Amino acid sequence: MAYSSSLPFSVCLLVLFHGCFAHIDLVTNHHQGQPWGQPQQPQPRRQSQCQIQNLNTLQPKHRFRSEAGETEFWDQNEEQFQCAGVAFLRHKIQRKGLLLPSFTSAPMLFYVEQGEGIHGAVFPGCPETYQSQSQQNIQDRPQRDQHQKLRRLKEGDVVALPAGVAHWIFNNGRSQLVLVALVDVGNDANQLDENFRKFFLAGNPQGGVVRGGQSRDRNQRQSRTQRGEREEEESQESGGNNVLSGFRDNILAQAFGIDTRLARKLQNERDNRGAIVRMEHEFVWPEEGQRRQGCEEEGEEEREPKWQRRQESQEEGSEEEEREERGRGSRRSGNGLEETFCSMRLKHRTPASSADVFNPRGGRITTVNSFNLPILQYLQLSAERGVLYNNAIYAPHWNMNAHSIVYITRGNGRIQIVSENGEAIFDEQVERGQVITVPQNHAVVKKAGRRGFEWIAFKTNANAKISQIAGRVSIMRGLPVDVLANSFGISREEAMRLKHNRQEVSVFSPRQGSQQ
Repeated sequence: MAYSSSLPFSVCLLVLFHGCFAHIDLVTNHHQGQPWGQPQQPQPRRQSQCQIQNLNTLQPKHRFRSEAGETEFWDQNEEQFQCAGVAFLRHKIQRKGLLLPSFTSAPMLFYVEQGEGIHGAVFPGCPETYQSQSQQNIQDRPQRDQHQKLRRLKEGDVVALPAGVAHWIFNNGRSQLVLVALVDVGNDANQLDENFRKFFLAGNPQGGVVRGGQSRDRNQRQSRTQRGEREEEESQESGGNNVLSGFRDNILAQAFGIDTRLARKLQNERDNRGAIVRMEHEFVWPEEGQRRQGCEEEGEEEREPKWQRRQESQEEGSEEEEREERGRGSRRSGNGLEETFCSMRLKHRTPASSADVFNPRGGRITTVNSFNLPILQYLQLSAERGVLYNNAIYAPHWNMNAHSIVYITRGNGRIQIVSENGEAIFDEQVERGQVITVPQNHAVVKKAGRRGFEWIAFKTNANAKISQIAGRVSIMRGLPVDVLANSFGISREEAMRLKHNRQEVSVFSPRQGSQQ
């Protein structure tokens, strides 16, 4: 009797736990694959026409000066950018300059080419876990401000930003802060057309900054004309180019609980400072909310290095945890809780010590992908930082699953790109500040000049792969000698030399007598 009476109870427990675990699995799968409302698996990129017969290095075409810096855009209509489905820009922020809060309709990846700064990104719904103290006191009491996490920027940092996430950048260094950015307008996260759009939350930036250097769409001009509105030149725009300027001031006043006079100030209609403004109020380093009480009494001189060390150790620790997690559980899928929405790392550093490939006589290659910066899995972007020494060579290869947009950061060298029909569609010297796109599956080789050669390459896949043509891990090493000999019409001895003469991986040191 006891056995029969406990059976229904056991069945009920089984059904209850089955339902609970099913709900947990649904929630974790949702967090794992849909952090920003995207499908669980990354969606394929929008295919574009890539019938490139010839490539050229590109320089910025549009320049917009602001109060404390300037913004430069490369021409979005260039065939190679249209092929890759990207837009490219560069910010030059002067000391104490603030790049106004803004967001884009497509994922963005930017690289710190020069200088130092502070970066803030605001994720909706996440808590304000940091606190800073204002220099201005009210009634002899310091005012404290809570906000979301800030990140210190240094030369060599790669920062990822999802579509629609607002961010800002402040130059607190002693020199100019230079950032180069790729915006993946062809990404599935961009539900608009493949035109660059930047939505500013404050200020009155030039219309060209909002549209990536492009003129106002013809249909928009005709629509404005039909409504009887007068169109101004970009240099004379005064209507306000931030998202608040289009709302009625009385609606803004009600939404923020302020008066209409302050609401009109938010619209910045007569602000001519541009997209980068000079910060008048001194910025005070924040302290992490969890340590507020212990840090409030510390001197200002001690706050910065401790904040910096805490940030660096926090990020380095998270990287170590990710490596350990992959080592322990590489065979099982994640449960979606390894990196929560609000604590996602956006930044990855690329020092020499973290290089994936290092040749003491040739240089190094450092890769930033979803394995060391997991947020890239959702953005479907990655980056490669290359440093070649005098006359060294980056092995001939092709990008198997991505386009590669290469920006030269230092030195000079030669790049050759070969298409499917065996024609060199690019074979020129390149130097700092130039951009060249290497289309998917096109063979490419880089050789440094006498001053060395450095670059940052943005790639349109979270885990971009290359296939080398020469070197120890090349396709030549994987082919049988007889296949090589018959394919090229050479002897077996020559085929053996072809396979084994280069024992280096990816970065080749210069041979004696090599010339540029």
